[in-house]
Amino acid sequence: MTVLEPDGAVAVTADAPDLADPALYRDGEPEALWARLRARSPVYRNERTGKESFWAVLGHREALDVLRRPEVFASGRGMRLDDSPGATQAASGRMLIVTDPPRHAGLRHVMNAAFTPRTVARLRHAMRATATEIVEEALERGRCDFVDVAARLPVAVICDLLGVPPADRAFMLDRTMTAFGHAGPGSADRAAAARAHTDILLYYAELAELRRREPADDVITALVRGTVDGRPLTDEEIYLNCDGLVSGGNETTRHATVGGLLALMRHPGQWETVSRADHPMETTAQEILRFTSPAMHVLRTATEDTELAGRRVRAGDRVAVWLPAANRDPAVFTDPDRFDALRTPNRHVALAPGEHYCLGSALALAELTVFFEELTRRVRLPEPAGEPVRAASNLIRGFESLPVLLRAR
Repeated sequence: MTVLEPDGAVAVTADAPDLADPALYRDGEPEALWARLRARSPVYRNERTGKESFWAVLGHREALDVLRRPEVFASGRGMRLDDSPGATQAASGRMLIVTDPPRHAGLRHVMNAAFTPRTVARLRHAMRATATEIVEEALERGRCDFVDVAARLPVAVICDLLGVPPADRAFMLDRTMTAFGHAGPGSADRAAAARAHTDILLYYAELAELRRREPADDVITALVRGTVDGRPLTDEEIYLNCDGLVSGGNETTRHATVGGLLALMRHPGQWETVSRADHPMETTAQEILRFTSPAMHVLRTATEDTELAGRRVRAGDRVAVWLPAANRDPAVFTDPDRFDALRTPNRHVALAPGEHYCLGSALALAELTVFFEELTRRVRLPEPAGEPVRAASNLIRGFESLPVLLRAR
């Protein structure tokens, strides 16, 4: 059984396994576990053997409390459990997601400068054409792994955002699929993934040099021209933030797309609902984000002694917000384990609201909306062609495979 100690600690037993164990998300039923633990305490201390323990936040209100208090719950010591301390130290204060106020605001301002109305309009227009092409090619194959299909639109959008010329898109798709092809750290050829990651960074180093000579309406240009605290960004800061955009922009939308299709396949009536010409697909896209919550956790470090849901959190304690658990909190969401394509209001936290709210949130929502509009317009209810395979990861609630059979309407 699970034993709650006075400070909220929970012993790691068969009833309460380590929430940071990647195997739990490949083989287990985390939704039921989150619900059971949240009912006992929305915040508790997850003890670990041989690794740093942490406070796990499972409630919606408590998640917002952490995410909206960056002065108390800082990001500079890392944004994910089990990350390399050396890598975190190298990126801290240089990469947006591991930078705290006040520098965070300056760096975010530089990157936001790339999201001009003209750029967003161009990206949205290109999205529709790309989504149509992706769906039509998948229909020609019929039987396919939907993980591969879902990867293409996010890569195209990120390339467009960063300013990758069309002639280099195939290269970037190949390198990105190899570098970020699976969520689980042990699920792919890690040496090949590391080489692909290096290729991506070297490519953006060359592109940054080009944009210094030939500016364009893209993120690379914004970074090479931007200043924070009165000085230009270093090459390292430019490359780190390109890397953050590539990984964040690909992982979240790709796995949300796969998980969204799986949810619709398991609810055939919902597929018919979203296939209607007048259906508000953006509402469904928001529900896909809530229901799939592909970003599993975000990590913070307490900067001072504080309280969280009545628990004593000490300065230096690690606090992990489990976004999918907060997104199934029955205090906020009616029948939270049900996928509801028309759910509204939908106050999900899938994109981590607060100081570090997802920079590309509007684009992620647009990608999901456009992709499912084109998919449901052209495809009958997809049929399973094999069992879905979840990834072993405590960071991304994702898939290694989802074989499906697609047939035209």
